[in-house]
Amino acid sequence: MLLAALFVTVQMYDLRYVVSEARIYLMGKISPKTKKLEIGGGVVEEAPSGSTRLSIPPTPSGYANAQRDDYRWLPRGKFPWKPPLCLSLQACASHAHPLGTLGFGFWNDPFSISFGQGGASRRLPAAPKALWFFYGSPPNNLPLASEIPGYGWKAASLDSITLPTLFLAPFAACAFILSKIPIFRRWVMQTALRQVTAFERLLTHPLDHWHSYLLTWLPGEATFEVDGETVLEAPMVPSGPLGFVMWIDNQYAIATPEDGFLFGVLPLKETQWLEVSDLQIEAFPGVA
Repeated sequence: MLLAALFVTVQMYDLRYVVSEARIYLMGKISPKTKKLEIGGGVVEEAPSGSTRLSIPPTPSGYANAQRDDYRWLPRGKFPWKPPLCLSLQACASHAHPLGTLGFGFWNDPFSISFGQGGASRRLPAAPKALWFFYGSPPNNLPLASEIPGYGWKAASLDSITLPTLFLAPFAACAFILSKIPIFRRWVMQTALRQVTAFERLLTHPLDHWHSYLLTWLPGEATFEVDGETVLEAPMVPSGPLGFVMWIDNQYAIATPEDGFLFGVLPLKETQWLEVSDLQIEAFPGVA
């Protein structure tokens, strides 16, 4: 709750996006269509083979993002995905250690504030919930799971206390101000981090090689696999609904008792990309 509130106060982008259609297959049928988001020179390209390449250019300053999702125009209560389901895909990145963040999976887009601009849904902030494969380079530092570094390439499940969204915006301003005062910083940040129930596992599979990823999301649990090997079993997970997202950008976020909350972007000297192929989301009716 508090962590979500802290993020909210600094998520104020002037986002301009380009929309096009793509398809995710659900039990052989076409699911709700996804849209692409291109910011700061980011590009989403669809190959004839069916793969999708998300790329961001050399960026001396400012924010760059290439993203595809299926929720941006929906209220959170109508996000498409709930368990039981299975997400499978293959992915490869341009660099073993790119700058910024990238990943794919499901989340509730908790940190956005939207009043319906550009076709986006009207949404207020919410507490964070996610099931995804997530990468963050230093100086990213979000130590949410015990004994797991706050950066790196991870399989992760994040859940947190659900609070009415109308309370989060004013709470965000107060929490952010307190986190900047040294005498309150440690207490505020420790309280924020305790609101998130996180299960994470660092991955040793190189990002710049092709790998197969599988996420099985059941009521009350989730299993993450890479190349057929189970890398994480999460015994507590969000119940949904969540939206699908895959992205690459050049941002970083820090939330620690020592440093408080910091947010920014990293300059890029060369193009970075994430390519995804064989993407499928399958539901399992009858599984409870």
